[in-house]
Amino acid sequence: MNMLESNGTRLIVHLPVELDHHYTEEIRKEVDTRIQAEPIQELEFDFSRTVFMDSAGIGMILGRYKIMRALDGQVVLKHMSRQVRRVLTLSGIQKVIPLDKEEEAV
Repeated sequence: MNMLESNGTRLIVHLPVELDHHYTEEIRKEVDTRIQAEPIQELEFDFSRTVFMDSAGIGMILGRYKIMRALDGQVVLKHMSRQVRRVLTLSGIQKVIPLDKEEEAV
């Protein structure tokens, strides 16, 4: 499965099992390149495979949020496990990016 998937003006980022400083730079570069090359209006982060995330992951998401906001776009967070949702909630990220209300991923 490719990490990035385009669906019209939506770019879906399929995040890895561990979203930490080892992976965030690669994700950041690939997403930023796509945002510059295509008319992206919605950036979706798909956490369905992610079981661990640290502050580097939160920082990467917030950085993409700022870019999308400047482009009048939006960021969507989907398919979070309880643990990932808890990390995101504790970070306060839901104050700027709503957490998806769907059934939690296992």
